[in-house]
Amino acid sequence: MDLAIETNNLKKYFGDIHAVDGIDLQIPRGSLFGVLGPHGAGKTTTLRMLSTILHPTSGEAAVLGFDIKKDAREIKKRIGVCPQELVLYPRLSARENIHLIAQMHGMAKKDYKERTDELLGKMNLLDRASSLVKGYSGGMKRRINVLMAVIHEPELLFFDEPTAGLDPQSRRVVWDFIRDFQEKESTIILTTHSMEEADDLSDELIIIDHGKIISQGTPDELKGKLGEGDILEFKIKEMEQRDEIIELAKTLDFVRWGKPVGKHRIVLNALDGLRRVSEIMDVVKVKMEDISVRKNTLEDVFIDLTGRRLRD
Repeated sequence: MDLAIETNNLKKYFGDIHAVDGIDLQIPRGSLFGVLGPHGAGKTTTLRMLSTILHPTSGEAAVLGFDIKKDAREIKKRIGVCPQELVLYPRLSARENIHLIAQMHGMAKKDYKERTDELLGKMNLLDRASSLVKGYSGGMKRRINVLMAVIHEPELLFFDEPTAGLDPQSRRVVWDFIRDFQEKESTIILTTHSMEEADDLSDELIIIDHGKIISQGTPDELKGKLGEGDILEFKIKEMEQRDEIIELAKTLDFVRWGKPVGKHRIVLNALDGLRRVSEIMDVVKVKMEDISVRKNTLEDVFIDLTGRRLRD
């Protein structure tokens, strides 16, 4: 298998904090690989090591066949990085910001001028290309950041929360752009808090918590681990009753598992759950509020693994 990234027991410690605590990865070239996890899980630290911004505490990693410790310069030539933080020059226009990055990568002027306008068009920003970015909205700035990462047509792209703070319409524009870029056989590593984003875009993904990989697979494989049935989520008034309610619900043969979520919510997995809500209510004998019924999602996978929401 031709690998874009391979790591062996990769670690990064900040004093007593084990930000990344032994990551083993094999990511094929041409894939879109998702990295899912809550704040502080180790997602961004992992990307910063693989993009040679951070030096690992221990372990090994190769990016496009180059060692991250010995061959940082070669790696930087071949990758693009779109960080969480906006990195723009506010006194330059959108077009000038992109041109600057192209020049830093040694692109010929005739190549990057035409490509810049093509990219701006795909992000619906061509009509504002000559405006200074200091006057842009946050969503427009984030879209320009994405374009700055791809102008030199890198072999490997790191997107760290590329749609954070975007409205739904802008988010879809970025998603379509990422899909189009992958069709050119580039490898994309995507960190996100968005379950929908990870599910929609990823060929394969990992879930990280406390610096460790706690699950890995395609979105369908991960959701399939929870089995068949509906996810029933509801709110209760008394936090102290959560465990008792879950145990009562699990006495029903069609309830497979239950988890507390936050202080006042409970999630149950139940076969034919939509039709059998009344039976659950009869057994638990408490008022269930704000009831929702749905199919398994990646968020449910995370709850099952950790007992908490990804956003908690």
